[in-house]
Amino acid sequence: MKKIIVLGATGNIGSYFTKYAIDYFKGKFEIVASGRRKKADVFKQMGVDYISVDISKKEEFEKLPTKDVYAIVDVASQVPIYTEKFDGQLYLDSVVQGTYNVLEYCRKTKVEKLLYAHTCFDIWEYPRDKMITPDIAQNYSYTGDHAFYVICKNTALELMEHYHQQYGLKKFIFRMPSIYSYSPNQYFTFEGVRQIRPIYKLINNAINSKPLEIWGNPDYKKDMTHVYDLSQMYCKAIENQTLEKGFYNGSSGFQVSLMEQMQAIIKVFSPPDNPSEIVVLRDKPKGEGGIVMDIQNAKDELGYEPKYDIVKLFEDFKEEMKVNRFLELRGKE
Repeated sequence: MKKIIVLGATGNIGSYFTKYAIDYFKGKFEIVASGRRKKADVFKQMGVDYISVDISKKEEFEKLPTKDVYAIVDVASQVPIYTEKFDGQLYLDSVVQGTYNVLEYCRKTKVEKLLYAHTCFDIWEYPRDKMITPDIAQNYSYTGDHAFYVICKNTALELMEHYHQQYGLKKFIFRMPSIYSYSPNQYFTFEGVRQIRPIYKLINNAINSKPLEIWGNPDYKKDMTHVYDLSQMYCKAIENQTLEKGFYNGSSGFQVSLMEQMQAIIKVFSPPDNPSEIVVLRDKPKGEGGIVMDIQNAKDELGYEPKYDIVKLFEDFKEEMKVNRFLELRGKE
């Protein structure tokens, strides 16, 4: 049976994609999980092999299969939200060198397809009401905590284009906004400061019947994409037999207002007999975390059909909080 190797399977997106792909491709492909962690027993429980590989080191790819590898799903890299102190070498190693090593592995083992997770920060300087199409020109800042990361990710895209044209490697790139999946690690790093993710602060407040605050315009909208919708898009690209390449916005396309988000959180998490209230603070500075993405080409070319609206997204969060299936992967090894 041909194989799909998931690089970065121990991360938030990679772990849930692996789970989704196991069910989606049951009997069609063998799923192999890979990440930097030395062990990840959760994948054994899922019935798939786990291989510890640091993609920044060429010699580590010798651990991976050399035959019958159909596709590589690459969601592995150092990301700014988990980097407490800037170190450009981390991005050069994991993104640039890592991508080169992946591409060389694909060439040597005759992998047919490479699927790559790109960043939405390559278009972050557009106004927030701008509809982001897949083919829109890049527009990003050369300053800030994401600048070096974006530059490295763009370099990786150029390397992939070379391998596509030179060696015929099929490439599918997914520009991703914030992807939502439950994690027991509720913290992230912004400009070097560790802090609780806003979404978890809201959920925790709702569970405890505390008020939920909206800063700025309650009608402000953004895409909120569940990890399983993104996973569906990846799987559709893997099984497509006609396309040589594709560039897609890895989004659900659902535009959710801040008010709708708060209402959904209260509906799913607040006690019915003591629900949280919503407090609108228009004079507070609004966040800039949302963008709106066009996904029409994913629908037309891949047959993508997003399933998770905002309520279903948070219902899945609630179920995953109970199961906590990836707890092993979220702490230090």
